Amino acid sequence: MVVRRNKKSRKMRGSRTHGYGTIGQHRKAGSRGGRGAAGLHKHKWTWTVKYHPDWYGKHGFKNPTSISEDIIAINVGRLNEIVDELIASGKIKATNDFIEIDLATLGYNKLLGGGSVNKKLRIKTMFATEEAIRKVKEAGGEVIVLSTKKEGE
Repeated sequence: MVVRRNKKSRKMRGSRTHGYGTIGQHRKAGSRGGRGAAGLHKHKWTWTVKYHPDWYGKHGFKNPTSISEDIIAINVGRLNEIVDELIASGKIKATNDFIEIDLATLGYNKLLGGGSVNKKLRIKTMFATEEAIRKVKEAGGEVIVLSTKKEGE
């Protein structure tokens, strides 16, 4: 075999600037048109138009928090399970006909239709799904919905 006298890579060794002219011409943010998003509305505008057309301007709206209510929901099945505990702790009362439950006092404002009901419940709530109302009525109870607002309004 032939002996290699020169190193494998000799390209640009000792060149300092590697073909980019005077010292500093290929350094720092000036050669990139500024740091980060600088110049997107000026000299980098074509890039903005091509890759991020929605970068500028307003989009959509944010609902004021005062308008929206936080939904804290409970399933009828879960309510059915904990009724006895709630009666024992005095948070709800059982009358001759119904077990009276005010969901607001328990910290809930919506009744969902998950699970099954086998007790006669009279439930007062701000919101309730049709499925929840149907299940409670089938068990011989009733749901009193206090809100006049339809769901989704």
